This record gives sequence, C-alpha cells and structure tokens, in this order.
Amino acid sequence: MALRTPFYGDADVQPTGRALQYHFFPLTVQEVGSDFVLERALRYGMLPSVFSEENPKHYLQAYLQTYLEQEVQQEGLTRNIGAFSRFLEVASFSQGESLNITEVAREANINRKVAENYFTILEDLLIAYRLPVFSKRAKRKLTQHRKFDLFDTGIYYHVRPKGVLDSPEELEGVCLESLVLQEIRAMNAYRDWSYDLSFWRTATGIEVDIVCYGEHGFYALEVKRTRQVSSKHLSGLKSFREDYPQVTPYLLYGGDDVLEVDGIKVIPVVTFLKGMDRYLMPEGCC
Repeated sequence: MALRTPFYGDADVQPTGRALQYHFFPLTVQEVGSDFVLERALRYGMLPSVFSEENPKHYLQAYLQTYLEQEVQQEGLTRNIGAFSRFLEVASFSQGESLNITEVAREANINRKVAENYFTILEDLLIAYRLPVFSKRAKRKLTQHRKFDLFDTGIYYHVRPKGVLDSPEELEGVCLESLVLQEIRAMNAYRDWSYDLSFWRTATGIEVDIVCYGEHGFYALEVKRTRQVSSKHLSGLKSFREDYPQVTPYLLYGGDDVLEVDGIKVIPVVTFLKGMDRYLMPEGCC
C-alpha cells in the first residue's frame, strides 16, 4: 500500500458517477488526547506511528527514504533521485516562508522548471502544500509568493539539514507555526468549517501567519514560541486589523495565561490547540 494512502481518503463513487475525495491528515491534538506533549510534537510530529514506534526518529527517516524510493523513483516521477533528494533538503529551509522557486532552484543547482516540477510532485504526493496570500480588498501592496509547508512537523524537522550554527529556538518557532497550521487544516476539513486558509504579507514585510476566512468567521493568527509578549509580537495583527476591522485577532504564544493586550486575545498555544473548537468554530456550525 502506498504511503500516501493513510493521508488521502478513498474515493467514494456516488450514484451520479461523481467521486468524492476525502483528505486525511496527521493525528490532531484532540485525537491524541492525554498523549499529546508539545515538545515531542514539535520534533517528531503527529503521524500515528510516532506514538507507537520505539524509535520515532528512525521511523521518520525510513518514512522519508521510502517516499523518495517508492513514490518518486518507482512511479517514474523523476529520473534523478539524487537531485530530488538535494532539492527536498533545500526546500525545507523555506518551511513557513514565502516561497521563491528561483532561489530554491539556484541553491539546489537545478533548473527553475525542474524545481517547479519537484514542488508539484510534493503536492501531488500530499507531503507539501502552498498557502496563498490573503488579498481580498487589499489596501496595501502584497507579496506574490505563496507560503510553503511540509504537511507534518516531524517530516520537516527530520528532512531539514541541521548544524551547530542552527538555533534551537529558530527551529522550534518554525515547527510551532507549522503545527498550528496543520491542526487548523485538519480541523477545518474534519469539522467542515469551510474556511479559506491563507497568510498575509505586505511588500514591506508586515505579516500575519494564518488567516481563516469564510462565510461564518474571519480570524487572524500570529504564532510565537516566546513566553513573554511584547508590542512587536502584536504589530502584524494590529496592521491587519487596521485594514480589516471585522477580523478577530489571536496571538498564540508559549506562556501559560490567557491575556488580552490592546484588544487582541493572547492564548497559550496548547490551550488553543486543545480547545480549537471554542476559538474557531463558526456560529451555527456543528
């Protein structure tokens, strides 16, 4: 059975002949329950087997290797598995960032068209996706690049090359934002909230990590690993609220207390993840 099967639902053919597609995701915090530990999730992710394997690191390494060999090479998606492996490592540095395909191609020493094809392969295999820029009724000049994310924090953590010059705090910050986004994507699908998910970044670099927009709600979320909140952590949300006063802004952080600063609710990230229904469930949505 192909590795992508657990994360992509079987097609259910209806009497009309239409096939319904169901997307499955890594486990959610609510599904894991009392077994959820934030620090473990940031390093090993939320794939089901990491909770049962004796050595989750070896499992994730084998998972990546199997994907590269079976899904990419055996299905003939690319003939140069070495170049694809090198590309994947380079692409991991774009996790949670606006994606510049030309720069990735240069760093991986491949043609830009090849890099674009490789990103398409990642999306087709459902191990990566690109988040669009929120641009409805835009009042400022915005970036044109989508944001890149591998679908699970553990996959990202173990595919990204690391060395003594890498800051653990920087890696944890990227993983934390990725974890929040993968949880929102899963809950949005499972709960049928029907939010359009995006991010917001101006040409001058003002950014909001995640925007949830739909018929029943409008939320902007900024994710920070810090335990202490300062005004700089709120600046992106404040700028977004200036342009969209209808939005409900949240700052998720590494502290323990629920606060409100300048009209922005500041929520411990674990509290948000465990109670996402309360914070994001649209009115009238089951």
